Amino acid sequence: MEESITKDFRDYIETVLELKEVDANQYSPLVLAYIGDCVYDLIIKSMVIHKGNKQVNKLHEETSHLVQASAQSLMMRTMQQHLDGQEHAVYRRGRNAKSVSPAKNQSITDYRRATGFEALIGYLYLERRYERLMELVKIGLDSLEDAGKMPQRTTYIGDEGEKNVGKI
Repeated sequence: MEESITKDFRDYIETVLELKEVDANQYSPLVLAYIGDCVYDLIIKSMVIHKGNKQVNKLHEETSHLVQASAQSLMMRTMQQHLDGQEHAVYRRGRNAKSVSPAKNQSITDYRRATGFEALIGYLYLERRYERLMELVKIGLDSLEDAGKMPQRTTYIGDEGEKNVGKI
């Protein structure tokens, strides 16, 4: 009997671009945050577009509330209690890293906590711990919802332009 081989998106990227396997522990916390920012952005954009087709500026509006440092910081405050020792160490390294770019319209505390959050997301992604990554993101998003911090969204149902306003 032939065994099925499953490839994920990252496998395809590595195969097509002929990339070598990486050790997440060898990267600086800011590099982990760099890739973590992209991964988290993709997760949130995927979530937002699956809520329905709408104008790109409305998609951007919904997304921007969830990817800004203050939202990530709030998520991280709840997620911290769910981290194991290694995850907490990665988060701390990211939080304490000295970034060359200053926080834009965010407090230094939120910016640093968000950098730690992104470093953790990047680490879990590079380690291929996708289930754990999504478990923690879900905990964080649930905490935003519980705090009433999920952005309002407007969805358009059908071609008639019916409006339905609710939470993401």
